[in-house]
Amino acid sequence: MQELHDAPLAPLTTFRLGGPARRLITATTDDEVVAAVREADDTGTPLLLIGGGSNLVIGDQGFAGTALVIATKGFALDGTRLELAAGEVWTDAVARTVEAGLAGIECLAGIPGSAGATPIQNVGAYGQEVASTITEVVAYDRRTRETVTVPNTECAFSYRHSRFKDEPERYVVLRVRFELEDAGGLSGPIKYAETARTLGVEPGDRVPLADARETVLKLRAGKGMVLDPEDHDTWSAGSFFTNPILTAEQFAAFHARVRERLGDDVTPPAYAAGDGHTKTSAAWLIDKAGFTKGYGTGPARISTKHTLALTNRGAATTEDLLALAREVVTGVRDAFGITLVNEPVTVGVRL
Repeated sequence: MQELHDAPLAPLTTFRLGGPARRLITATTDDEVVAAVREADDTGTPLLLIGGGSNLVIGDQGFAGTALVIATKGFALDGTRLELAAGEVWTDAVARTVEAGLAGIECLAGIPGSAGATPIQNVGAYGQEVASTITEVVAYDRRTRETVTVPNTECAFSYRHSRFKDEPERYVVLRVRFELEDAGGLSGPIKYAETARTLGVEPGDRVPLADARETVLKLRAGKGMVLDPEDHDTWSAGSFFTNPILTAEQFAAFHARVRERLGDDVTPPAYAAGDGHTKTSAAWLIDKAGFTKGYGTGPARISTKHTLALTNRGAATTEDLLALAREVVTGVRDAFGITLVNEPVTVGVRL
């Protein structure tokens, strides 16, 4: 295990923001991860877990405790069964499953971060989410001080949420197991309209796996959602806000606000979200509230490629970013009566 003191955390995040950690440990095996967590728990030391750093907003003052980088490696494929160590780079793992001719996560290509973070957030994009392929999550339970195996049915997956996100101080993901599909080199059914349109197929059709992955990568890159050190539009956490899910009553009130503000002929995006709920688009809300692509004059601005991404233009502080986020949240709430919720995890700060 590597150990550093007063170590900068900004380089470990895709925002490139945040102050130093009092102590920084890098663990490369499951045993090292568990040992570091147990030590922190035994001594009452605050603990920050870091994977790919793509979903973190760390305060400018840093972290007064132990930051643990999970850098474990392990990619094991047995037929259609896949096991990933938590520290595996997610984009690389997706590429390898496509090369192996297996479907199920090909439309999750280009998402930055580590494999261990995917069940926590129930990572999803372009018509796929990991909840549909994860069979088990192996985690260290800080409450019982044991390593446990949590089956899919007990993960409480929902939109960008899970049991692990609901209890962030309890579980440390060590390994994630998936059941993929051998469809003869074809992708899973293409569910996302934009992907189908770009591929020139109908929703529900299958295409060669490589075509699906490459199309998603191109779509993501066009929105600044594929990491590029030279492109400040990618100095972000991807989508900063989740898409709101509204009750029937809330959606009716929202629709009324839309008509009042934008006219009777404007219909907001609406997608069935189960149990009488409707999901609408955070990007649409932000744009229609007046926060267009490239909005801002300071070192933190909305991406020039996608309204959902808040970006560090190179010299921002975390407070600069939060000021922009708060401005957007207030503007959308004033315009449409909906309070946006941040998707990244905040450390030492809050909106």
